Amino acid sequence: MGKIVKQTAGIDVAQKELVVTLGRIFDDFSIELFAHKVFKNNDSGFISLVEWTSKLTDNEVDVRYVMEATGVYHQKFAYFLAENNYQASIVLPNKISSYMRTLELKTITDKSCSQAIAQFGLERKLDKWSKPNPTYKELQQLTRERDQIVQERSIIKNQIHAENAEAQPNEKSMERMQARIRFLNSQEKEIKEDINCLIKENPDVKRVIDRITTIPGVGELTAVIVLAETNGFELIRNKSQLSSYAGLDVKEKQSGTSVKGKPRISKKGNRNLRKSMHLPALTAVKWDDNFIAIYTRLVSKHGIKMKALVAIQRKILELIKNIKKNETIYDKD
Repeated sequence: MGKIVKQTAGIDVAQKELVVTLGRIFDDFSIELFAHKVFKNNDSGFISLVEWTSKLTDNEVDVRYVMEATGVYHQKFAYFLAENNYQASIVLPNKISSYMRTLELKTITDKSCSQAIAQFGLERKLDKWSKPNPTYKELQQLTRERDQIVQERSIIKNQIHAENAEAQPNEKSMERMQARIRFLNSQEKEIKEDINCLIKENPDVKRVIDRITTIPGVGELTAVIVLAETNGFELIRNKSQLSSYAGLDVKEKQSGTSVKGKPRISKKGNRNLRKSMHLPALTAVKWDDNFIAIYTRLVSKHGIKMKALVAIQRKILELIKNIKKNETIYDKD
């Protein structure tokens, strides 16, 4: 065995447990996955995991804890690692899935997933995860809560429409549904007030939002969602990574002359971020000359309006990032 140059703990995160595999790479580039264990996904489990890792690894080489962004179940452990100065990296699930396909695994279990994550961490240079800005984190919680309310209200409105189409609508059912609509409206109003108060309490965030909203079609709520879901673009290095994170990257399958799949967006990134770009893109291609020109050129090229609209969504998202980074405003000239 040569000298150990890198160590990882690959963690497959579930609601109640953390499935862990330890791996290391030597100076001759050989890789070894040498230990496996399951821990509870709670505070006592976190402490046991770190102690177990410390006993089995070389203390002279830092251990990087690598995990997928699994809904919200990974967050408590990620915060625990950051607060205790351990190195952590969080990877988008589609990257791990793509990597696992290259390994040609015949059986996929929690253990094999944790092994793949550990090996991925050894082979890749990953960014260190840090706790999100508290303001952006709170804005993310509020905007996601509002989105759930909007979805629920849409469902009830559809139910009211269906009830009205009945030969004899039930008046009591209609009253209850109307009451739920009023309740949801009041909750949405409260959330918007909370968002406004939070922005006013943070002048730096307010200035960033004011600059972003100079883009045609991008309102305050859209700016808040983008900043909250990207943590102010903290770990976004380039436009390709940003498109992938939003799920607006294009996937295409083509081989020779016989296989030619239709290009589609992956939709494997952040759903909330992707949704927030739809209405701004529709507005931009209606009112801004620059976006109208791009949209027209793309539609005339391939004739697919939705494909051109997705390209506009990507451009607006990239523009928001550049305005945030360069501390400038949108100038259509």
